[in-house]
Amino acid sequence: MSKGILKACRKLLRRPGATASTRMLSNTMLAQYLIFLILFAVGTVLFYFFMYFVFSSIRVWYGTEPLYRFLQIFANNPLQTIIATWIFGGVVISALMMRRPLRYIDAVAAASDQLLEQNDAPIRLPAALKGVEDQMNLAKQRSLRNAAAAREAEQRKNDLIVYLAHDLKTPLTSVIGYLTLLRDEPEISPALRAKYTGIALNKAERLEELINEFFDITRFNLSHLTLETEETDLTRMLQQVTSEFEPVFAEKGLTYALSLPEKLPYECDIDKMARVFDNLLRNATNYSFPNTEISISGRISGDYIVLRFQNSGRTIPKEKLARIFEQFYRLDSSRGSASGGAGLGLAIAKEIVELHGGGISAASADNLVTFTVTLPLQSAPAA
Repeated sequence: MSKGILKACRKLLRRPGATASTRMLSNTMLAQYLIFLILFAVGTVLFYFFMYFVFSSIRVWYGTEPLYRFLQIFANNPLQTIIATWIFGGVVISALMMRRPLRYIDAVAAASDQLLEQNDAPIRLPAALKGVEDQMNLAKQRSLRNAAAAREAEQRKNDLIVYLAHDLKTPLTSVIGYLTLLRDEPEISPALRAKYTGIALNKAERLEELINEFFDITRFNLSHLTLETEETDLTRMLQQVTSEFEPVFAEKGLTYALSLPEKLPYECDIDKMARVFDNLLRNATNYSFPNTEISISGRISGDYIVLRFQNSGRTIPKEKLARIFEQFYRLDSSRGSASGGAGLGLAIAKEIVELHGGGISAASADNLVTFTVTLPLQSAPAA
């Protein structure tokens, strides 16, 4: 929280709004300072000549008078007197004029402490610093939103880890139970042995999936994705990835249709881009109605490759659609479901696509869910 706020403070005065307002304020104060100095300088000269005229005309002075001797010093040294007055007046004016910016600095320093406060109380500054006040309030609100989002993501992650840890017990208990049964019943029939072995294998595979989800959480939190790009054919990659999903599709009676150009040459990180397609197809499989079709299409539009993944599934509400790419967010929040992943697949897909300089979006209406991946033909350099 504090690091984010301090970073926002450092950037505050570099923002266009704050820069314009502070520049206007400094220019106004400088102009006032110069005007005061000029007025004082001109006023000093005029006052000197006025006083010389007044004191030389109102009466006859005698050399023995103390006041006459004092005024004679000024009369005999007019230039030195005026310069001395200018210096003294300039120091006084400078000291008085410096008090205001120092008050502004104190006000901004006090307001910066309020940036660290986790409340919605607005920051107040003098009227002359209205632009800075607005920018500091924006920075505070942005930091509060980011902190709240981080806390929510952390809570979702912690809840998910608790759920996954709980779910690990069920398949593990089943595997141990069936293997123990096979060990303790040597005379069991081949058919029953095959049945128990199949159940134990299915539970072990589910256990592997849960463990992999733990690894996904760790990798996503502790590592930063980097790219190792090379030339590939996205059409061929999609054909290969979808063919590998055929057994998974068959379990739900799903079919797929590819509508792709003969070739889609693209320079990318092959393994990571394959993971994007894998995550999107896995998501489509988990949330498709049984016995429906998943369609994958691709085309070149201007300087971009546009890929579309569409499946028939329950319409996603707008409030969930807006958060679908958040870390650890799952559409189906029920724990222990076979389709309940770690909520990282789409977040990782988004990061990989954006590292390639592209974008990914989701839309849902009329029981159709569509994910659109846009990739620039001139791919982003490896990070």
